[in-house]
Amino acid sequence: MASGPTSHSFISQRLKLHYADWGNEGAPPLLLVHGGRDHCRSWDWVAEKLADRYHVIAPDLRGHGDSAWAPDGNYEMGAFVYDLAQLIHQLDLAPVTIVAHSMGGNISLRYTGLYPENVKALVAIEGLGPSPKVLTQRAETPFAERFRKWIDDKRQAAGRQPKRYATLDDALARMAAENSYLTPEQARHLTIHGINRNEDGSWSWKFDNYLNVWPTVDLPQEDIEALWRAITCPTLLLYGANSWASNPEEDGRAVHFNTAKIIEFENAGHWLHHDQFDRFMSTLEDFL
Repeated sequence: MASGPTSHSFISQRLKLHYADWGNEGAPPLLLVHGGRDHCRSWDWVAEKLADRYHVIAPDLRGHGDSAWAPDGNYEMGAFVYDLAQLIHQLDLAPVTIVAHSMGGNISLRYTGLYPENVKALVAIEGLGPSPKVLTQRAETPFAERFRKWIDDKRQAAGRQPKRYATLDDALARMAAENSYLTPEQARHLTIHGINRNEDGSWSWKFDNYLNVWPTVDLPQEDIEALWRAITCPTLLLYGANSWASNPEEDGRAVHFNTAKIIEFENAGHWLHHDQFDRFMSTLEDFL
């Protein structure tokens, strides 16, 4: 097996999207789907452990990593779900096993509810989106006010240049500050694969700044919950005890899942697959 993945691309809604392929084509397919403002190579440690038994593929979501940015700067969930559906369709991966983090988990849960027969097993790390509490707080602001804020935020994003770091080490320091659980080796790897060098020698993150402006409109919550209920494959929902994300066992969302097991990881934040890598891998291996 090659020491790392090969790079490939596919077309989805006229965008050229990138994915890393770890080879082993005869083996069962396994998709690793990253979260917001992340990139596919953040799964490298997981992929290395599984590539001998699975055909591991890790896409860069639109606007992330080495995938194209949406020309209109809009990143609504339907587009991400379409991209995932397109990747699985084009590469003929169904039935596929999916391991996904955060926004990638949100996308993968929706896809699995839409096409339950296409997913063999699903692991979502903190992927249920905003908690009921956050949704209630958000609803307290009138819709028109939220929409106006979105327009203002988009306008500001249009005038904002991507942040530039004078040196790679400056960007690395930012990565380490974002997640105190990362080892120096993890932080360096995530930084090197998550950054591009500009023409003037400075460095900027690969993701599109417009990803910081979330769309005002999403599916109604009852439609999202109906998709969760439609999932038929074995499902694992993982949560970090020290994360900002709300545990579905405690906030009531677990009732919408028929086949899900929920596990909380101590001494882990939102990136529990980095924070508690060995425990995450043993949990994943047991599940698979």
